[in-house]
Amino acid sequence: MENPLSLDDSVPVPEPPAEPPVIPEPAPEAAPAPPRPPRRRGRTTLIIAVAAILGVLAGAGAGYEIQYKRPNTPLPPLAQAKLKQPKGAAPSAKPLTAAEDTLVTYDGDLRKLLLKKPKGAKDYTDSYTDNHWMSEYDYAESYKKPEVMFQLLASNGFRRIAATGWSTGSYSSYTETEISLVQFRDDAEAYTPERLSDEQSYMADKDYAGNHGKDIPGSVDGTAWVYSKPDIKAGYLPLYTARALARHGNVMVDVWVFSSRSISMSTIQSLAKRQLERL
Repeated sequence: MENPLSLDDSVPVPEPPAEPPVIPEPAPEAAPAPPRPPRRRGRTTLIIAVAAILGVLAGAGAGYEIQYKRPNTPLPPLAQAKLKQPKGAAPSAKPLTAAEDTLVTYDGDLRKLLLKKPKGAKDYTDSYTDNHWMSEYDYAESYKKPEVMFQLLASNGFRRIAATGWSTGSYSSYTETEISLVQFRDDAEAYTPERLSDEQSYMADKDYAGNHGKDIPGSVDGTAWVYSKPDIKAGYLPLYTARALARHGNVMVDVWVFSSRSISMSTIQSLAKRQLERL
């Protein structure tokens, strides 16, 4: 019997498995180079800087020496003719009138600028003034909130108050007139216009005049009021009131009239106008 596996029909022998590919390892990263130290300023730079400074100084010195040795050059003559100098003393200036000299108002005796009381009238200002000078305390006492008014005067450059007052008539025709000239310094700030505006702002209220009043003839911002209603109390005659407010420079004019009879607008306007004319 023949062997079924002959040499011609041999079974193929399997090849050995291939070796896995070799993966090269990554090369290690190079370490960062150390920071470069700052370059020191060498002596060469310093020598160059010093040489530059010496060159500038030498040039300035040489220029000054050249300019110093040059002869003086006279300036060209002026185109304008020679001015004529007056001979002798200047003529004396004419003295200012009272209307032109503002110091009469600002620094003079304010009492001399008050209206004079009418003939036959009784002066009663001794009860609330010191020889017609009124303190800010006494002036503030005439307001509903005297402490507020006193603070306003004290903190806004109050200077002085000149005041006068008189009375005329009998019980049934009694009339009182009070005039105050309230002056402020107005050095750093002009407070007088503000004080006047504040006083005028509340006069139209019903607790006061109750109307907007009328302008005082000849004044810039003066106003006069006749109270719309008299003050009536049981057992007393009605008390009629009028008031005028104006200013001249740093002097505020405050005029009051009280009467047992009605007061005309022309009466209070005339009083205020005449007082302003004296300023």
